[in-house]
Amino acid sequence: MEVRALGNEILEGKMVSAGEAMWLYQQPLKELCETADEIRQSFCSNRFDLCTIINGKSGRCSENCRFCAQSAHNHTGAAEYPLLGTEEIVEQARVNDRQGVLRYSIVTSGKRLSDQEVDRMCEAVRQIREETGIGVCVSFGLLNEEQYRRLRKAGATRVHNNLETSRRNFPNICTTHTFDDKINAIRAAQAAGLFVCSGGIMGLGETVEDRIDMALTLRELGVKSVPVNMLNPIPGTPFGENERLTEEDMRRIVAVYRFILPDADIRLAGGRGLMPDKGRGCFRSGANAAISGDMLTTAGITVETDKKLLRELGFEVRREDE
Repeated sequence: MEVRALGNEILEGKMVSAGEAMWLYQQPLKELCETADEIRQSFCSNRFDLCTIINGKSGRCSENCRFCAQSAHNHTGAAEYPLLGTEEIVEQARVNDRQGVLRYSIVTSGKRLSDQEVDRMCEAVRQIREETGIGVCVSFGLLNEEQYRRLRKAGATRVHNNLETSRRNFPNICTTHTFDDKINAIRAAQAAGLFVCSGGIMGLGETVEDRIDMALTLRELGVKSVPVNMLNPIPGTPFGENERLTEEDMRRIVAVYRFILPDADIRLAGGRGLMPDKGRGCFRSGANAAISGDMLTTAGITVETDKKLLRELGFEVRREDE
C-alpha cells in the first residue's frame, strides 16, 4: 500500500478503515501531510471556516473533567461568574461580525443550562441574528431535543459538544457523565435540525488507537465540523503535568483525520497558540478551519493575525450555507 494510492481511493469515495488509519499514522510525515492536503483541496477547495467563542458562564462546573480549568473539582484560579447578560454577549457578536468572523459560539460551563438559562440564551441568539450577519453556535452542555429546538427557532444553527476522546478512554477523563451522554446530546441536536461541531483534545494520555476511534465515531455520527485541540496543561488540574504534544504530533493527527473525514471542516482549536508556527503546518496538512481569538480560559491568536496567515496560505474565509 502507498499513501498516495490510498489518497486517490479516498478521492473516489473509499472510506478508510481503522487498520488503514493505523497504518497511515506510521507513514513518513511529508508524504502523509501532502496527500492529506490534496484531499482537503479536492473536497473543500480553498474555503476556510473561522469562528470565535465567548465564555458565557465560567467556572464552578460540577463535572470532573481532568483537563479542565473550570471544574469545581480542580483548583486553578480560573474566573468564576454566572451567565453573562444578553447585551454583553450581543456586543461581542457585533465586534466579531465587524472583524469578518463567520461564526460566533457561546460556551457555558456546567453539565447543562437550566430551562430558564436556555430561555435567556434564546433571547441573546435572536438579537445576534437580528443585528448581525454572523452565524451562531451554542455550547450549553447536555441539553435535550426540546431545548435544542428552542435554540434553533431563536436562530442558532450549530451546536458544539466535544466527545473529548474515545469511548474506551473516556472514563479516564471524566466520571460525572458518560460517553453515551455525549452521544445522546449530539443526536438530540441533530434531531432538532442543528449542525454539530464535535471533536476532542489530544494529549490526555490517549493512545493512537483512541485518536482514531474518536474520528471513526464522529464519522458514524455524520459530524462535519471537528475541532482538534492540543492540551494546554493547566496547573491545578490532574493533567497539569502532561507533556505537551509537538507540531509534528499535531500535523500527523490532522493529516490522518483528513483521510478519515475527507469532507469535514477539521478545526484547529485550543492549544494552537502553543505551537511556534501557530498552526501553519497543520493548515498545510489537511486542516481548513480554526477557532480564532481567545479561548475559554487562555489567550489565543487575534483574528487579524489569523486572517493575514490565511491569505498568505491562499485560503478564502467563507461559510457554507447551513
